[in-house]
Amino acid sequence: MELRNTEANTSVFRNLDWLTIFLFLILIVGGIFSIYAASYDFDNAAILDFKEFSGKQFMWAGLALLLGGMVLLLDYRLYEAYAYPIYGCVVLLLLVTIFIAPDIKGSRSWIVIGNGLLSLQPAEFGKFATALALAKLFDSYNFNLNQKLTNYFRALMIIFIPIILILLQKETGSALVYISLIFVLYREGMSGLVLFSVLCAVVYFVVAVKFADPLILGIPLGEFSVLLIITLIFCCMLLFYCRDIIIARNVIIGYASAGALVTVLNLFGITINGVLFFLSILALGIVYVLVAMFKHRIEKFMVTIAFTVISVIFLFSVNYVFDNILQPHQRQRIKVTLGIVEDLRGAGYNVNQSKIAIGSGGLSGKGFLNGTQTKLKYVPEQHTDFIFCTIGEEEGFIGASAVLLTFLALILRLIHVAERQRTPFGRVYGYCVVSYLIFHLSINVGMVLGLCPVIGIPLPFFSYGGSSLWGFTILLFILLRIDAARKERRD
Repeated sequence: MELRNTEANTSVFRNLDWLTIFLFLILIVGGIFSIYAASYDFDNAAILDFKEFSGKQFMWAGLALLLGGMVLLLDYRLYEAYAYPIYGCVVLLLLVTIFIAPDIKGSRSWIVIGNGLLSLQPAEFGKFATALALAKLFDSYNFNLNQKLTNYFRALMIIFIPIILILLQKETGSALVYISLIFVLYREGMSGLVLFSVLCAVVYFVVAVKFADPLILGIPLGEFSVLLIITLIFCCMLLFYCRDIIIARNVIIGYASAGALVTVLNLFGITINGVLFFLSILALGIVYVLVAMFKHRIEKFMVTIAFTVISVIFLFSVNYVFDNILQPHQRQRIKVTLGIVEDLRGAGYNVNQSKIAIGSGGLSGKGFLNGTQTKLKYVPEQHTDFIFCTIGEEEGFIGASAVLLTFLALILRLIHVAERQRTPFGRVYGYCVVSYLIFHLSINVGMVLGLCPVIGIPLPFFSYGGSSLWGFTILLFILLRIDAARKERRD
């Protein structure tokens, strides 16, 4: 028995994807040096001082490698067999966290152990547990996402249970990460219309909030623009999705004529209410399609009509959600991101200082430990969520690009690893890892550059913190263990 275990362990390490591990180690080392630069203290310049952030991160990294090794030594079948129990335990931990976690900056998401000696954020470990459960579901016998509507509910339930629990912890950023798993569903057969709908919802929200003034036809420019976009999408779906040139042509001619009539009336001083105008022409267009579609394929026309109606309902719910559901600080951050307000001393301070730091780095940067904005602590949280600004200031465009290219290489490699899996379990889990990484990277960098609202998303392997590093390490090394088993099965 001992001999077989030794041979199995040797086979695991022989079959590992060492390129992925190499990229992983590069990012971890880069993260330690970046944290050292971001938290550099002229009075105590030791990188391995365990009282400093860089020393602590070095310790977290060592423990992360130990965790990764333990993950690799376990039988790959355990991850599949115990996927649901692991998910259940983590969900229970997330639930308990709501009640036992102390209030830290308005959220209850950290479990403090040993009088503050160690703090863990269960949401970070929920990522690999949710990925395992989702992979287990798709690996079920004869499971097909599009076979039954209940299959969608089962997949979405696995995703949204941790989201709801993390939102109850008032940790919005960590909860939004799980939304990225929608790309996994798309890879496994979900209609592209869902992704298109999500994109449209984002555009509707941004345009409606951003352009509250001036008024056109008695309604805000934002609402007018969104209603115009909905009308154009309705016509395009009739033309390209339903593929009915005649119906699409008639609707477009009718809308163009109505628009021309309103323009002429407006020139003569007769103003038409914009909301009433758009709702009327959309309603008439829908009635016409309902009458005409019975000679054609009904399903696609019904989807088009439903998409249009839901879009209108969503538009008129934007202001209510923005004003009554979002917290005041969330509304302020969104306004700052969209350029509605500046607030350089409040919600916009972090982003403004971050952009100054990155811009001052120029092409090649100021040099390691020579950043002025970061050394003088102008950028808050520069060793955690805003670590990328340290890289931009000290290493410049070249250094920042090198970091992003390394992440890109890792993501592309993981896509390759996911695609070569021989079971739905390995493939789905691999795409879960890819989705998490893409979301974290995109939102964190976008946040630092002022392209996204500040929502507290760490940069994987770079931002200071043991929970994030351990969570991503376990997430990645489980995939490596599953991938190594792919070769074991072949052998």
